[in-house]
Amino acid sequence: MPIISVDGISKSFGTVNVLDDITFSVNAGDKIAFIGNNGAGKSTLFRIIKGDVRSDTGKVIFHGNTIAGYLSQNMEEQDLSGSTLKPSVLVDLEMNKARLENEMSAAGEDGAPRSLLDEYSRVCAEYEARGGYEYDYRMAEALSGLGLTGISDRTDLMTLSGGEKMRVCLARLIVERPDILMLDEPTNHLDTDAVEWLEDFLSSYGGAVFLISHDRYFIDRVANRVIELQNGKIREYKGNYDDYKIQKEEFLKTQAATVAALEKELEHQLDVKQTMLSHRNISGYHEREKKADKVLKMLERERALLPDGRGKMSFVAVPEERSGAEDKILMSVKGVSKKFDDEILFEDIDLEVKANEKIFLCGPNGCGKTTLLRMLTGREDGFDGTVYVSASATMGYMGQFVPFDDEERTCLDELFARSDLSETEARSLLARYGFRGLDVFKKISVLSGGERSRLYLCALLLENPDMLFLDEPTNHLDIESREILEDAIKEYSGAVICVSHDRFFIEKCAHKVLGFAGGTAKIFDKYRYYRKYVKDQSSQVPERTEPVIEKEEPLKTTRETEGKISSRNRAAERKEAAKRRERLRSIEKEIEQIENRKKELEATFGTSAGVEEYNEYAAIGQRYDDLFEEYVLLSEEGEI
Repeated sequence: MPIISVDGISKSFGTVNVLDDITFSVNAGDKIAFIGNNGAGKSTLFRIIKGDVRSDTGKVIFHGNTIAGYLSQNMEEQDLSGSTLKPSVLVDLEMNKARLENEMSAAGEDGAPRSLLDEYSRVCAEYEARGGYEYDYRMAEALSGLGLTGISDRTDLMTLSGGEKMRVCLARLIVERPDILMLDEPTNHLDTDAVEWLEDFLSSYGGAVFLISHDRYFIDRVANRVIELQNGKIREYKGNYDDYKIQKEEFLKTQAATVAALEKELEHQLDVKQTMLSHRNISGYHEREKKADKVLKMLERERALLPDGRGKMSFVAVPEERSGAEDKILMSVKGVSKKFDDEILFEDIDLEVKANEKIFLCGPNGCGKTTLLRMLTGREDGFDGTVYVSASATMGYMGQFVPFDDEERTCLDELFARSDLSETEARSLLARYGFRGLDVFKKISVLSGGERSRLYLCALLLENPDMLFLDEPTNHLDIESREILEDAIKEYSGAVICVSHDRFFIEKCAHKVLGFAGGTAKIFDKYRYYRKYVKDQSSQVPERTEPVIEKEEPLKTTRETEGKISSRNRAAERKEAAKRRERLRSIEKEIEQIENRKKELEATFGTSAGVEEYNEYAAIGQRYDDLFEEYVLLSEEGEI
């Protein structure tokens, strides 16, 4: 039984047709994953269903008394202005309840009038129907599951960090239990424990779920339908992400065969048409011309259902062949510990990195993964223990925030500054990272978070480092781009040390997992072994013994001993922090300008506004979203 119907929805921004005659229904109990490349229009459709954006054609129908709950990526759309986690309707009911109880108590021995008792009964019934009596318990349970404690005591929710705000808003939706949960990237800002809790909750949720996500593991656990948006059109698949992959592969094979057959038929019709003309059979010529036109239209329609290749990335992450044994030790970490103001972040970590080895750092938010990664690359000091690095080994590092020396350079100029590539070579390389046509002339300062990461990785891999250090490299990447990156990392001939929450990425690429738990970290052969270890620990099950990498011969050369990093690395860290602060100020200034311009445009709506004003409003709205996302990431990077 449908609870929401989307009927013939189309939406264009300027000349770009983002949504083209979109039609589908959400049924009670559906768990739908809405997937597609970044910029395809997924969030736009969500906003149309919510009523925040008007479609060009079509309509959205809410059947019966369907109540929808929305979680947006945009923090500005979340209401956290109050000082309580409860919705205003429950707060009002509680105040009414308290008032009526005082009046009944004041009535004393004479007894309260019947009308007062009836009103109190009605208020209590509504309060119970809205879950008021169990609200605090359910909210505490949801917050705990999402990794938040102590939030209930906060008097100003606006002072929470970006990640905390998103989790509070998600917890509110979970507790309110609407008929359908519409969630835009709900796993953002969640660590693995919280994501697994959310998976379990959504899988057993009695209502419908319609979510946008790039987390393939999450989709596998939750979804029973997948809707893919591509080139403005949708295609539906039954089952979870694994089912979708199988069905799509079969569809593409069938579709490619259909296109090939139509191309052959069109060629045949054109040959026959030419023969008719050469024999001066004019009536036969016109008849074949009509048939050829009909086949051509069919061919164009079927071709449109195949991927067109625009904007796809093809990461090239395979440096030149390296000499030396694969088991050569490039880095050895012994007894490393880190404190902040006498509080231990982690202690007694041992690690060895061999050539060609792919090691992933995994653990909950705040356990110290990024801190350890920065320590290993010389970007953070003040720790106990020893880090040895082969003197001949070179390093490459990409953090969650990627700084550039000159934000006014174009993408093309950035590659020229870092290499001796010709323009043809540079443009060809940029195309593999999704920068095509005029995109290569974009200034770095206007790039989105995902575009900055792609450009930085492109330039970084030109250096062919022996060890590649990556901090959440799949952030901002859609599913297709993540899969291309995974294939490149698997084939990379150097060592990779990577921080990631992307379980699909980890399982596919990791040789070993350095898993954080209980204030330290251990080496595990598989990610699933690490997750079982964490669950066993939380259940107080006796600790399982996991295989540890055996130690190799001592290094012949060392970089630093006893955890002391050279002053040149401190200077580099200060420079990076200064760039981050400068970028934050730049973003704040541009956001203020956009907000002012949006108010100016909104004042013209319904009066003097034309197509240009509406198109500008849509464009700067997208720019605002990109800037705000980057601002949150930069702020959190500075807090780590």
